[in-house]
Amino acid sequence: MKGSLIIIVFFILGIVCGFFHLLPSPISDSSVSMGALCALIFCVGVSIGSDSRVFQTLCHTDPRLFLLPLCTLVGTLTGCLGVSLLLPEISLTDSLAIGSGFGYYSLSSIFITEYRGAALGTVALLSNIVRELITLLGAPLLARWFGPLAPISVGGATSMDTTLPIITLYSGKDFVTLSIAHGFLMDFSVPFLVSFFCELA
Repeated sequence: MKGSLIIIVFFILGIVCGFFHLLPSPISDSSVSMGALCALIFCVGVSIGSDSRVFQTLCHTDPRLFLLPLCTLVGTLTGCLGVSLLLPEISLTDSLAIGSGFGYYSLSSIFITEYRGAALGTVALLSNIVRELITLLGAPLLARWFGPLAPISVGGATSMDTTLPIITLYSGKDFVTLSIAHGFLMDFSVPFLVSFFCELA
């Protein structure tokens, strides 16, 4: 949770700096955001590539359990469809793009800002932070009411890192491998799905 609060603080600082023009104008240029995005993706790749446990985890996971990421994807996008019906001011493609972040707020919000503007990027950031917070705070109830797979699914892309400790605590150590594999696959899908929905008219 501390990491999420730090992200929110920096986000608010960015708004204040932008509103009062406290930083040089080139920093707000879209090319700077794209450069930061590329650096972020590179760091994620280095992190995954240097952690041998990720590949060992994928090799030893029961293939049938890979249906969980598919269920997370279908459930999230179905929920986004419902949101677009309840909030007509948000188009279906925008809603699907936001939901396709799967909790990976740092990456998805930059993509959406690049494609659709800062306003929707802000919505994506907050939406995905809320998803992570729901997992961190609601894992005990999710595991009790819906079973041990529920916190993993709700955690989305974060189930391999920030929400993994809380998932392990309430879903059990037997689900650590699945949680990491689930997070890895959801992580991997974010740039493709977000850019796909953003590019749709």
